[in-house]
Amino acid sequence: MGKTLVLGLGNILLRDEGVGVRAVQRLAERFDFADDVQVLDGGTLGLDLLHYVEEADRVLIVDAVATGNPPGTLVRLIGDEVPAFLGIKISPHQMGLADLLAASRLRGRFPRELVLVGVEPEIIDTGLELSPTVAAQMDALLDRVLAELARWGVHPRARRRDAQAENRLATVGREEGR
Repeated sequence: MGKTLVLGLGNILLRDEGVGVRAVQRLAERFDFADDVQVLDGGTLGLDLLHYVEEADRVLIVDAVATGNPPGTLVRLIGDEVPAFLGIKISPHQMGLADLLAASRLRGRFPRELVLVGVEPEIIDTGLELSPTVAAQMDALLDRVLAELARWGVHPRARRRDAQAENRLATVGREEGR
């Protein structure tokens, strides 16, 4: 199956810009993953993440994505849509991600599968809390992440103390069975 990387990006000091980081933090708190799955808070590291991306067969990026849709809109981009779309983003770390993916491709170590799931931000301004609109989408965003992972055959184990996480996995499992 190969190695899977779940990469949360964003700047937590700029409210909704940090949604990707917040999402992977929550994912890591609620679930245990097999050794071939890495859940990583990439923050705004850009090219410093190159070796993580190059080692993965599948990369799932979680991020704030400015598409012009209403705040809180969930977004899914796949394959070549991801780097192409990054050219029009407005977040502080976007250029680092575009460079990261370009460098990976140039070096011939681009992931076999690349998916970005994200949410349209409402407030990108100094502050630590997500806007109420984006915070309200966090569970739906995590569901999207879990659904992508399930599509790849990755089934994390919910930690026993987290009944909400167990319910999420059960829901994703039922949706996969459709």
